Amino acid sequence: MTRRPVPARPRNPVAAPPTTLLTALLAALLAASAVLFGAGGAEAAGYRYWSFWLGDGKNWEYATQGPSLLRPDDGTVQGFRFSVSEDSADADRPRRAPDFGAICAGTPAKDGSKRVALVIDPGTTADAPDGEKPPAPRTACAQVAPDASSAEALAAVAKPLRYDSSAMICAISGYPRTGCGEQVSGDGSDKPTDTPTASAPAADDDGGDSGGGPSAGLLVGIGAVLLLGVAAVFQARRRR
Repeated sequence: MTRRPVPARPRNPVAAPPTTLLTALLAALLAASAVLFGAGGAEAAGYRYWSFWLGDGKNWEYATQGPSLLRPDDGTVQGFRFSVSEDSADADRPRRAPDFGAICAGTPAKDGSKRVALVIDPGTTADAPDGEKPPAPRTACAQVAPDASSAEALAAVAKPLRYDSSAMICAISGYPRTGCGEQVSGDGSDKPTDTPTASAPAADDDGGDSGGGPSAGLLVGIGAVLLLGVAAVFQARRRR
């Protein structure tokens, strides 16, 4: 009698228990989530730059126009703060009150000119570039022509100013010596990344994610949907 050859492996191999497979899939999904969220946290960064503020006598509000475009009225208070911030929502405010009366008390009004009170705050040592020490915050009363811009008022009391090619203020009264709106890595290091200076947050930045890829939350959500689908398939197989 001729014997049939024995198959190398069973025709119907026993599937792994659904609970085992689901556990493995869940572990893989959690691991992927940790990697995605961990990567997002590692990439969190801030920009080191001079932010521009408008004062109302009591509070500071982030300016929606740059100082070269804004033409303040007589009696206006404006502030400049150097710091590291992720966007306009978490930017540090000037650490002096926007009090026009106090700042311009020693500068009497003059016909044919206007007075603009300025608060110039170079920030803290933690915000300073390597090897630099921030000067103390100060105030000044600029007396300028009626049609002068905020940038011209600043130049009247805080030279030398340094700008980049996009008219972004890089230095006030020579501070800092180098750099302009560079992105600082989010790992606690003070070394700037390779992001161009033009990427510094604009005054009307809403703080949203400008990256081109999908967010970590979206990817994890997709993974969760796939996991539910796989669970449903295995549940259906168990009922057969």
